[in-house]
Amino acid sequence: MTRLELEQVTDFGDFTKGNDLKEFLKQTVSNCLSDVRLSPDGRHIHVIVRQPRSGLMTYDKNQRPHLVQCQKNADLTVTCNVPIVDVIYMTQSKAEDGSCVLGIIFENGKAEFWKFLECRPGWHLLQTVELCNSPTARVVSVCICLNFIVWCEERPPSESSGGACNNFRYCICMRTVEVNEGGVSLGCVKIALHHNPRYTTIASGDLVYLLPVSDNSPVNVFKVFLAWSPEHNTFKVHSTCSSSLLMKSSKKESDFTRLVTDCVGILSTINPPDICGVSPAGYGDLLLLLSTGWVCVIKRDGGLWKIYKLPDNCLSSGDTQNSLNVYKEILALTVKRTLFLIDTKCGQELERISLKWEGRLLVNTLDTQSPQMLSETGLFKITQKELDAKARSIPVDSSTLLVEAVFEEACKYYQQRSLSSTQLTVEKLKKGGMFQAPISLAAILGDYLNNQNSKTSEKKSSGQERLMNSLESELKSLVSLEDIKTSMLMASEKDLESDCENLVQQEICRLLSAELDKENLHYLNSIFHLFPAESWHAMQAALQLRGNGEGSLSSKASAELWKIILSPVQPTANFAHCNGQQKHTNAVLPVFELLCHSIFKFQPDWLPRFLELALQQVGASSTSSWNFGGKESSESIPLYKRALAVLPCKGAHQHLEVELLLCSQRPNAIMQALRILIELGQWERVTQVAERFCRQSPLLNKEIFSALLCEVSQHRDLDPYLDLLWTLCPDDMSVTSILNMVLKNLPTSTQSSGPFEAEGSHITIGLLKPLLRKVLQRETKPSHGYADILQSPTCPPPTPPRQAKGVGAEPDRALPETQMTSQAGML
Repeated sequence: MTRLELEQVTDFGDFTKGNDLKEFLKQTVSNCLSDVRLSPDGRHIHVIVRQPRSGLMTYDKNQRPHLVQCQKNADLTVTCNVPIVDVIYMTQSKAEDGSCVLGIIFENGKAEFWKFLECRPGWHLLQTVELCNSPTARVVSVCICLNFIVWCEERPPSESSGGACNNFRYCICMRTVEVNEGGVSLGCVKIALHHNPRYTTIASGDLVYLLPVSDNSPVNVFKVFLAWSPEHNTFKVHSTCSSSLLMKSSKKESDFTRLVTDCVGILSTINPPDICGVSPAGYGDLLLLLSTGWVCVIKRDGGLWKIYKLPDNCLSSGDTQNSLNVYKEILALTVKRTLFLIDTKCGQELERISLKWEGRLLVNTLDTQSPQMLSETGLFKITQKELDAKARSIPVDSSTLLVEAVFEEACKYYQQRSLSSTQLTVEKLKKGGMFQAPISLAAILGDYLNNQNSKTSEKKSSGQERLMNSLESELKSLVSLEDIKTSMLMASEKDLESDCENLVQQEICRLLSAELDKENLHYLNSIFHLFPAESWHAMQAALQLRGNGEGSLSSKASAELWKIILSPVQPTANFAHCNGQQKHTNAVLPVFELLCHSIFKFQPDWLPRFLELALQQVGASSTSSWNFGGKESSESIPLYKRALAVLPCKGAHQHLEVELLLCSQRPNAIMQALRILIELGQWERVTQVAERFCRQSPLLNKEIFSALLCEVSQHRDLDPYLDLLWTLCPDDMSVTSILNMVLKNLPTSTQSSGPFEAEGSHITIGLLKPLLRKVLQRETKPSHGYADILQSPTCPPPTPPRQAKGVGAEPDRALPETQMTSQAGML
């Protein structure tokens, strides 16, 4: 077995003027570590001096020291007060030519190229060139990518430009570079992007990342950064809160404002975290340390991957004393005086090393496998130290790991409830006897495992035996979980799937064995997100869900488990409306919603039946805290609304929506389902729902009948079901109220029709006769006016005697059948 340790490579004793370098770093370490560069071969340390005079201190390994400063060369006298922007390293076209060439880039656009020669020890100036075309340009950042020198330069603002335009007076330029025997050859200046804000250029593989620098630029500028390929001249717009937002390809100069035009709408809606640290990760990837504490990597394809989350309050606001780098599969991160070593494959923290001094991570191209760090005392690197033979011969069993897990869990538990800011460690828990609970539990666990391994049946005291019997199930669960984890490390790809499913099932059962706190609920959400199929199978096993093939669902889970699953949504959870449904907008979902999502994904037909099963569990419990299906409030949202929240908003699953609404047995939900069925024109289903729920309550009966009578008044689609509908008429409905409702809902006629309808699309008195006759028979005092209409003779009455006009009034008589039909048609 191995462990990671910090080992000192050199104390600067083998560097020229090493003591001067150590003293210089000690005096200015807090400010100058970011200005220290290590040559790719690790033989030269370059320190960019900012104050009191600009210069470059160069320390060579086993060579004579050399100070490259302005006053050393008469040609550089005019630039002695010009700051140095950065240094770049360029490899030569022939490897046998020796060490790489050092380029010193000044702020005024001048570039000096130096080379260290073995035959003539020391640095020798190869060439001095003007990097920029404009004499008034100012270089603010520079890097080298493949065979391109890329820099961001500031152009002087024009007199006509306003204050807003002055923020976009920078441009991104590039030149090809080639190192040969005769010196350094530079190509023509090409502008890749203009009218952009100030950017820091960082090269990674064949890409150059452009990160915004804090100045007076608009706020939206800092929400995005760019990835540019000099070889293909393509840009990508990135954000630290999402993946690639926009990709725009161009074969000529690009304007920054045109490049981000398509992102303006998105920029107004996002609030990405700040970038606190950055480092190239190779192959076009970029490491980012965000203000939220997350260490992420931007992949060259635009994806944003989270690797590791720093402990809370570890990264203070505005803290720039950090560095990070990737070495093979290990992420090294320094924050103040702490070095973190992280496994990039799984995000696990391998080591956390406390430093006596602040350090900065560097890259040595001759040794890219080991993290290297520079501090005021020397150069260090991370090594894997082998344990001695005695330590290797002792097998690491599950008991040791489980005991350590007990103390780690207890440490987290006590730290959350501690009023002290002092960090609690496992060592403090073990010493002093202050915390007896984890010590006792660890002892019980160790005794249980020792008895299992020895397989001896020693006689125990009655108290110990009772204790072990009461903890038997929990102890077996812990041991089984640890065994699964161990087997997964050695499992083949064939067995890994089943082991993964077993592990997920164990974890979910463990989490659901007690009330979930916020942290465990977040953990449960991550399990469902990472292992959706395994989580669905685990929940089926935990609830013992079984479908009988006839549309019903059964469960043999305990009432306590149902109580945890159906726990109400917390008041802090955010919801948003979507087509009459409650939609979750927070990332962490309650257990019931998680399970509904799984059912909807893998067995959607079970969702209404599962809701029925959940409502049965609520109804079967007499505990007051089980009021999950009761009156709606901010603390308790009805279960049917929580189940509806998992459905998409586009209405593609309206049949499931109807079933969930009907399962709720709530009047408003039933009427909502009935209206959906009416909109879909499923009249047979409409009548079935009406017949089923009209018996539930008189008020619901009246509401359903009124809604269907309105539909009968408007079209003839319900004619085949009228006999059934008339049987649903409530007892308190009168003929007057029925006719008033019909008249109120008659469709507007577009043309004046005669006494007979050509198509017969409107309702007639003849269709209403059975309903009105039934209502009249129910009334104690029937209306004679309506009885005349309903009891019209089959044969027309005899013609009354004719009288002269004006002699007398015409006696009352019944309307002929034809006139009655005509009037009914006008209704």
